[in-house]
Amino acid sequence: MNLASEAGIATKIRRMAARVRWGHPEFARHGIDPCRLAIEGDPGTPEAFSFLVLGDSGTGRHRRSSPQRQVAELLLSHGADARFLLHTGDVVYLTGSSEQYRDNFIRPYREWLVGGDAWRRLRYDQLVFRVPFLPVLGNHDYYDLPLPLSLLAGLTAPPRRLLRSWIDLDVGWHGSFVGQAWSRAFLDMLDAVPEARLSAHLMRTRSAVVDGARCLLYRPGAYTRLPNRYYAMRWAGIDLFALDSNTFNQPLPPDPADLAEATRRDDALNRRRRSLAAERLALLSDLVRDPGDNEVEAREDRAAKAEQLDEQIRDIDKQLASGVRARTGRAPELDDAQLDWFAAALIASWRNPAVRGRLLVLHHPPFVTEATKWDQGQTLAVRAQLRRVLDRVAAALGDRPAGRPLLDLAFSGHAHCLEVVQVEDTGHGDAGIPWVICGGSGYSLRRQRPEGEELREGPPGADRVIARSRLFVGRSGRGSSLRRAYSALRVDVAEGTPLRISLTPLVSEKAEGRWQSSQLPAIQL
Repeated sequence: MNLASEAGIATKIRRMAARVRWGHPEFARHGIDPCRLAIEGDPGTPEAFSFLVLGDSGTGRHRRSSPQRQVAELLLSHGADARFLLHTGDVVYLTGSSEQYRDNFIRPYREWLVGGDAWRRLRYDQLVFRVPFLPVLGNHDYYDLPLPLSLLAGLTAPPRRLLRSWIDLDVGWHGSFVGQAWSRAFLDMLDAVPEARLSAHLMRTRSAVVDGARCLLYRPGAYTRLPNRYYAMRWAGIDLFALDSNTFNQPLPPDPADLAEATRRDDALNRRRRSLAAERLALLSDLVRDPGDNEVEAREDRAAKAEQLDEQIRDIDKQLASGVRARTGRAPELDDAQLDWFAAALIASWRNPAVRGRLLVLHHPPFVTEATKWDQGQTLAVRAQLRRVLDRVAAALGDRPAGRPLLDLAFSGHAHCLEVVQVEDTGHGDAGIPWVICGGSGYSLRRQRPEGEELREGPPGADRVIARSRLFVGRSGRGSSLRRAYSALRVDVAEGTPLRISLTPLVSEKAEGRWQSSQLPAIQL
């Protein structure tokens, strides 16, 4: 049994659409763009500004010294002039439960919240942010608990709190209910608005106009809601596109016509799954022991390793399921509507003379050298689906300024590290995009793969380099030399055009029992 369960893509799309009343005729009647966000105070001119990025942060596992809080305090030191914060997903571990928003989200980020000085009294579904907080959905924000584990978690919760026993998987009674908790925390939940009041609510909240269409106005300190699970916004002439990669990360199937190859693939996947499951079982069994307070970090590491193995097993299950769908003649699950929206929005952005640059944020990275994610089926699927969209955009736009990528910068999480990857000339629309993985802001850290900084693509003997890692910050060393470097990012955008961007890695590392914060040299793009 996996530590968490996950709904299918069609279910995610349907549930999230219902929460924002997707397709309701009132949107068309009032000329409202359901995926557009405007932030109050946008200068509308190409001035310089900065923003902050974090991700994969929402853990409640650390009892004494929270890495998430250390990173939050580091961000605060850079937050005075930040215009907004991007979160790359996995806001609350392990299963995105509403029960855990207070300790795993509200408490560490209380300074960003109105009323944060009394954070214990804040409700997760009534949050108002002092500075715009722009998250995307991570896989953990969608997770639920299998019924047996839910019962176990609930029944053992009182003794865990009283005895401080180790058996703590960072769960409560339930999971996210297919992203419901994330939606109530961040979305404008239109399904809670009575039908008779919907028109008035839309007219009151969709009071901004961008590119000729009404859209939701995000008002820091007053009304801080997002319009949809994927959305676009503009600040100082920079367009930001936020995507929900959980609905286009289904691993690509093997060729159903090549039965021999498909069988070999499935056999290899099943062998790998059995090995990972045995390793996970051994870790979970070991967690039953309570070796004492002097091994708190060791116990946390074992729990994090168990969760990591669970993620790898889930990816294998998705690959196997994709193969079954292909052999039975069913098309892979895919959120075509979202990808079509992104293609159209990106084309419109390039054709708009008021826009000087374009950013993208989503949870699953298409390019990454972190050891557990670089060859996963979901990584390859997201790369393929985004490449397909960007190829369409490139074809529609035709010639562009020499050397200008379709996106000036892209952000992901999911891999628990901070990494800057430069995509090479792939021959596709993703060529030249700088990709930042910002997923080391509080949860367990991961290592870089032993193969190193180059990512290659293609058949054996004919593969070629498609991307190179310029920076990797995460877990490194062994034994007494073990280093855990948690991280976030400051991004500075210069005024005017051509676009100039500077990335400043922010790192908080625990060494010899003490936290040390540092700012790594800036990377110029």
